[in-house]
Amino acid sequence: MTTLGSADMDWLAALLLDVGTAEIMPRFRNLGDGAVQQKTSAADLVTEADVSAERVITEALLERFPGAMVIGEEAVSDNPALLEGWSTSDSLTFVVDPIDGTFNFASGVAAFGVMLAVVEAGETIAGIIHDPVGQDWIMAEKGGGAILRRLDGRESALKVAEPAGAVSRMIGSASWQYMPEPERSRIAGNQALCLGSVAYRCAAQEYRLLCGGHIHFALYNKLMPWDHLAGSLITSEAGGYVRRFDGSVYRPEHLDGGVLATTDIDSWNLVREALWRA
Repeated sequence: MTTLGSADMDWLAALLLDVGTAEIMPRFRNLGDGAVQQKTSAADLVTEADVSAERVITEALLERFPGAMVIGEEAVSDNPALLEGWSTSDSLTFVVDPIDGTFNFASGVAAFGVMLAVVEAGETIAGIIHDPVGQDWIMAEKGGGAILRRLDGRESALKVAEPAGAVSRMIGSASWQYMPEPERSRIAGNQALCLGSVAYRCAAQEYRLLCGGHIHFALYNKLMPWDHLAGSLITSEAGGYVRRFDGSVYRPEHLDGGVLATTDIDSWNLVREALWRA
């Protein structure tokens, strides 16, 4: 059993900062011809920044943690078999999204992030989300609380918002794009029951809003581990409540079933009932 120490977390945070500075930001609003490619659709993109950032992160992780596994979004895109059985491995595993919010990044919109989760024996034990534009991090280790760390070293505890008590007083994010009909239209329409909604097209920034107490819920149907393991752990460590749509605990092996993250269990039940209301 490997336990990450504070020095390891500091090293991981520094790695994401370095990659953001060297591989991501020089390409932001500076992508040349052929630097952006479609994967599954016009909304699912990959850029040379994604590929370069993941390569550098992967090489650095394997050098520092010999014998570890790295599950990266772009590597899995090239070889989907990498997702088979990885979550039950005894190896320390790093799950990496080199740029979450690639559509925004490719469009020149400053709402993207680098996400890294650490999984051991089927449990997420640490998560870091780095903002290359603001050059800060939200991060957590399991059982240790969640923090916002600034570039100058200042840290502050993250805490989800106080429960709003009613959906009509909640602001939230509901990503319905990958839902089948009629669920898609039902949830999109029922968002009007809320006080307000946000749609950054970037889980990294939406989890940041939730963990920082700025919104009350975030909902996602598509469950890829690099999109949600770090954010769900940080949310839980910030005092939030995270479950799949059926109420079960979200775990690294889950690739379906959706996830709803809220401030507390009562809010989870309120949102679950309101957004699915026929």
